[in-house]
Amino acid sequence: QGKYTFADGLDYKDKKWHYCDGYDRRFYAEICSGLKPAGISQHTNLDPPQKIPEGCYDCGDGFYNPETRVIVDYKLRFLRNADDDEHEWIIRTCRKAWDATTEQKPKP
Repeated sequence: QGKYTFADGLDYKDKKWHYCDGYDRRFYAEICSGLKPAGISQHTNLDPPQKIPEGCYDCGDGFYNPETRVIVDYKLRFLRNADDDEHEWIIRTCRKAWDATTEQKPKP
């Protein structure tokens, strides 16, 4: 029994949970305040987003340094060491501090 409300005001529901379900990709802030015009879209629920330290990733509850495999909170206080699974997930899915160009390779 009980209720969980995230820091941004989103109420968690264990049944009929439609937030971030693959059909509606908006952040909670966008659900509440509306979408921004094309070209200035939000990249995180927080707008403007946290500035990520050089060489690190934003993993949702803090920053991850893949060299040290340490996650710190947004005030740079130690949270935890990442295991192999978390490391791979962060590298594959999280926002990073640098831009990387990708090349479109033509199909043969």
